[in-house]
Amino acid sequence: MGKGRKPCCDKAGVKKGPWSEAEDLKLISFIQKHGHSNWRALPRLAGLARCGKSCRLRWVNYLRPDLKRGNFTPQEEENIIKLHETLGNKWSKIASHFPGRTDNEIKNVWNTHLKKRVKAKESSDNSLMS
Repeated sequence: MGKGRKPCCDKAGVKKGPWSEAEDLKLISFIQKHGHSNWRALPRLAGLARCGKSCRLRWVNYLRPDLKRGNFTPQEEENIIKLHETLGNKWSKIASHFPGRTDNEIKNVWNTHLKKRVKAKESSDNSLMS
């Protein structure tokens, strides 16, 4: 059996499930003061009973101050469709073209809205050609 990456944390005593407002505030405060150069050490240093991966994902996907909230604009949706044509399901690469949007958010909007729209357009284009 090959060597894998070490677990991000000792699972004993690690909280799972929804984040509380108090936990969010601890994480935000710590990152504002000290940055986020070491996600594995951050929970212990910040006084959080979470693993580093959980802290990183919470910050990246929900708490970063530069996150753009709300629905995607029609222009953003068109750009996602065009980028998906060339890049496929490379969500991080696509997200790099959308400051403030996360790869997960873009993947979700593709899977719930845009993929159906593209398939419907393709099938109507194909029926016009036959």
